[in-house]
Amino acid sequence: MLEMTLPDAEAAQPRPAPRPASSPRKVDGPVSLVLAGAKEAVRLTFWIIVYGVRAALTLRVARNREVAIARLVRGFLLRMGPMYIKAGQVLGTQTGLITAAGAEEFRHFFSGVDPMERSELHAVLEQEIPDWRTRYQTFDEEAIAAGSVAQVHRATLRDGTPVVLKIVKLGVRDQLTVSTWTLDKILRVANALFPAVRAYDAVNHFAEIRPLLVEQCDMRAEAQKQQAILDNFSGHPFVRVPAVHHEESTDEVLVMDYVDAIPGEHAERVRFPAPELARRMQDTVYTMAFFHGLFHVDPHPGNMMFTDDGVLIMLDFGLVGHLSEDDKWALASFYYACIRGEWQLAVERFTSAFVPSAPHLLSDPTYTEAMQAVLKKHFDEISDHWSTMAFFDDATRLLREHRARVTTAFSLLGLAFLTGEGVVSVIDPQINVWENARRFTDRFSPFMSDDVKNRFDDLIEAQIPLSMAHKNDPNRKVIAPTHFDRYALPSAYPLIVESAKGCRLTDIDGNEYIDLASGYGPHILGYGTPVAIEAISKSVNQGAVNALGNVHEIELAEVIADAFGGDTRVVLSNSGTESVIMALRIARAHTGKQRVAKFEGHYHGFSDQGMVSSWFRYSGAASSPNPISNSAGAQEALVKDTLVLQYGSERSLQRIAQHAGELAAVILEPMPAVQAGYNAQFLTSLVETCRRHGVLVIFDEVVSGFRVAYGGAQTLAGVTPDLTCLGKIIGGGLPGGAVAGRREVIETARTSNDPFVDLETRAFVGGTMSGNSITAAAGAAVLKHLRDNPQIYENLESKTEYLKTRLEKAAVEVGVPTQVKGARSVFSLSFDYARPTLVRDQMAGTNVKATLALSYYMRSHGVYLPELHTMLLNDAHSIGDLDIVADAFAESLSEMDSEGFFVH
Repeated sequence: MLEMTLPDAEAAQPRPAPRPASSPRKVDGPVSLVLAGAKEAVRLTFWIIVYGVRAALTLRVARNREVAIARLVRGFLLRMGPMYIKAGQVLGTQTGLITAAGAEEFRHFFSGVDPMERSELHAVLEQEIPDWRTRYQTFDEEAIAAGSVAQVHRATLRDGTPVVLKIVKLGVRDQLTVSTWTLDKILRVANALFPAVRAYDAVNHFAEIRPLLVEQCDMRAEAQKQQAILDNFSGHPFVRVPAVHHEESTDEVLVMDYVDAIPGEHAERVRFPAPELARRMQDTVYTMAFFHGLFHVDPHPGNMMFTDDGVLIMLDFGLVGHLSEDDKWALASFYYACIRGEWQLAVERFTSAFVPSAPHLLSDPTYTEAMQAVLKKHFDEISDHWSTMAFFDDATRLLREHRARVTTAFSLLGLAFLTGEGVVSVIDPQINVWENARRFTDRFSPFMSDDVKNRFDDLIEAQIPLSMAHKNDPNRKVIAPTHFDRYALPSAYPLIVESAKGCRLTDIDGNEYIDLASGYGPHILGYGTPVAIEAISKSVNQGAVNALGNVHEIELAEVIADAFGGDTRVVLSNSGTESVIMALRIARAHTGKQRVAKFEGHYHGFSDQGMVSSWFRYSGAASSPNPISNSAGAQEALVKDTLVLQYGSERSLQRIAQHAGELAAVILEPMPAVQAGYNAQFLTSLVETCRRHGVLVIFDEVVSGFRVAYGGAQTLAGVTPDLTCLGKIIGGGLPGGAVAGRREVIETARTSNDPFVDLETRAFVGGTMSGNSITAAAGAAVLKHLRDNPQIYENLESKTEYLKTRLEKAAVEVGVPTQVKGARSVFSLSFDYARPTLVRDQMAGTNVKATLALSYYMRSHGVYLPELHTMLLNDAHSIGDLDIVADAFAESLSEMDSEGFFVH
């Protein structure tokens, strides 16, 4: 267990400084607030004059003006109270902004702020924990640390657990309320008198920040934030957050585990290498911003500790910033443009995302040219001496000239980076902040960076010259968004397959690979299975019938209907995407309602609605996501009208009930491929909720249907939807799809024998090739083979568990944080220390650079691993094949680790 070590006596002694002024009287109404604010304004004016005079006199005789001014400013801030002390804590990290000697004066804010008087401490405890004298085995009334808002005391719970109590100082809540209220009024006056203040929009900016400052006194809110950050870093290799004792905490007392480590202001005592410690600190700050979207705004040395083996312990979450999914996307895309030197694009992304109410800026060439120069200067020309403060100074100065400002979210992020980078520069003065930032953003950006590509150009291109020649041919006629020109995550080294048999592929260059894609699902029996070949050959010889009724169409529909039981009816289509489009149209026609709900991260084909919030970009709060398109050209009105839910969330059921009057259907993957699992209890509750409120349930089992079990995930979960979308396997290796479901619903697609009624009440879902005899024959043959050989599913399940176990063992042996999910032939793999439940969090934490690289390392060992890493086994995989895959994975991880792909 970690415990907290006290700093030595000499280091703990604060330099002489005035105590903060006594706290104002209780603010219990608007009148008292105005009176206290007026008093605060007078006091602020008085001490500005006093310290201004002192500064003028001191500068005449001071040997070191920097230190002299720093001491005066420190004394002024300390005298004025907690809100002003926060500014001093930031200054204590900025040896790049002021001299090291000057910064040292402010660093005493980290542990040198005076604690409450003993009587004040007792008053707070009596109010918050009346039985505090008997509640704890021990309670140390001497504070081990004191800050501007609270102080920390050691204690022992009745069960012997050592803890610390973070206790809000007496009167600080009112003091912050008054200080922020006063500053707001001063800014409003200044806004009316001075154009510069109006140009910066200081009033609105401070109004957004003000609640965050006052909330620092709410220990229950801080406990929730600390718990969220603890959960985010659960399993992290070098970051720890003390556990919160929620049942022991109150509004003004936070109880947490006691930890023993070296205080952040004494990082030089850590025996772990300083450059690596600094890099870890920067990595932590960037992880919180880019991945979690929940970041420590004030990561100064007083808010962190270190162990001798380089573990970073984060403390004090009173001031935490939040980046939305849109903010994180904008930040990543902005950095990506800067890394690539695309300055005009970077200006557009920065301005659109982080400059509110200023659309006119992008049409002003003087602004865009000047901002390009700022970005180029900091991200390119002087990047080896990167300074967030310098960049912010130049950027905000330019924005002020154009009567604009940055958003509050970006301001808080800038403060976090500013403070964090100041700390890492103290730990390692030689650190290259921008180079580390580049490596970090590179790991988690949706592209294969130049340095990764260079590793494979010789290795892979020499292996597949003919495939690469087609890929790079400027006259190539085919545009292939699934392989040659893959959307969003482009494949640098696509394969052109000449033949496939069983579980093996042979490309046009003669290389053979064990395949882990199974054609993204259709080939559950393996490529070129005799079952399908025989049926296809026979149907071809019978004439390849389409657009007319044929015996194979009837046979396939009957096999599908029998698999789901009851009075199931079936409509055939040409693909899984088509089946989704058909199902949604049938649902709208049947219910007479227009709106559709879907789940975040669930992909339903490439239709406009199927891709909403599907697999790459997300928006809004996790509990109530905003719909967002994952493709340009999608119909905006349709996207906006989609209700987006979270799988497994009780809140989703409440939202369905709330919107039931307008919802035709809810569509979802009952067993999401990226999660390789299902939630039977949630699916049951979902169906019950929708039935109760007259909303249809559509299961998209295009991937899971007849793969995870005969019938699909619904047979495993024991739930029956109104409609089921099918594809992949039911085509027997050829393009095919179907909608199966309750007779009364499916018959919405059947003619009424009255053309006028049809146009008013029936859904048209026809297609020239739907139910063509070749596809139908192949599909029926494969499904009947699966039905008659149930041991296939048993074997696939055991093979899945076998390979999953071997992959996990290999990752542990190499020491690479890896999440391997696998069930019933479906696998997903990500390099992440956490186990997030939401798809948005899985995407945020995944090491995309390593994920893409793994595909190519595996390729060099004779295994084709799909770059998107949804792996699908088939019946043709033997245990020997899986051993080859596991060995290739172990060798690939070792090679990648030795070449610096992973952070330990």
